[in-house]
Amino acid sequence: MRNPRNEPLGEPDTAGAADPASGPERRCVLTGRTGSRDEFVRLAVSPDGDVLPDALARAPGRGAWIGVGRAELQAAIDNGKLKGALARAFKGGALAIPADLAEKTENALRKAFADRLGLEMRAGRLILGSDRIANEARMGKVAALYHAADASDDGSRKLDQAWRVGQDAEGSGLCGLRLPLDRAALSVALGRDNVVHLALADVRSAERIAVPLQRLLTFLGAVKANEDCGHEAATTE
Repeated sequence: MRNPRNEPLGEPDTAGAADPASGPERRCVLTGRTGSRDEFVRLAVSPDGDVLPDALARAPGRGAWIGVGRAELQAAIDNGKLKGALARAFKGGALAIPADLAEKTENALRKAFADRLGLEMRAGRLILGSDRIANEARMGKVAALYHAADASDDGSRKLDQAWRVGQDAEGSGLCGLRLPLDRAALSVALGRDNVVHLALADVRSAERIAVPLQRLLTFLGAVKANEDCGHEAATTE
C-alpha cells in the first residue's frame, strides 16, 4: 500500500520504489530533519520485528528513514535512541535491532552502489580506460566522471582537464568525483582489472547512479556529490 500523499513525513514509510505521489522528502526518525529520499536511508522492519537496512528503499512493509552518518547511527543504537524512536514511530510490537546495524547498513549501501555500476556496465554505458575516457571527454561525450578513492592526483587531474575542455568549461573547477571505493572494489564490482577511472556518456545513467551514490556518501559523512573540484567528496577509505 502506498503512503497517502499528505502523510506526515515522520510516519513509518510503506512505499516501495520511488513514486512521485509519495513525495520527495522524508523525515529522519532520529533528528527530525527532513531531506530528500535520495539522500536518506530507509530501515525496514520485518513482520518479526527485525530492523534491517533497505538500501534500495524498495522492501515491502513498515520502514523508517534516517538521515545521519554511520557514527551517529551507531551512537543511537548504543544509547537506545534508535530503539526508542522506532518504538514511537510504530507504536507497539517488539523490535530487534542488531548491534552491527551500522556496519550492515554501510555494507548494503556499498553493495547497492556497486550493483548499480555493474548494471550500467552490462548495459554498455560505462566508459573505462584512461585513454578512452580522455578522448571521449575532449569530444564532449562524457556526462559524468569518477575516480577511485586511491586514484593518483596526476591521472585524475589530466582526465578532469580533458572533461573541462569537452564541456567548454575551462577555468570552472569542474572535475570528476572521487568515489568512496578503491580500485580493488571497483574492479570486483565491474569484473575488470585495475579500474581506476570511469565515466558515463548517458545522462540518465548518471542520474541512476547518483541515487545509491548519494545515500552512501551521506552515510559516510561525505559532502553532497557534485563535480566541483572545490567540493570533492570525502571518503573513509
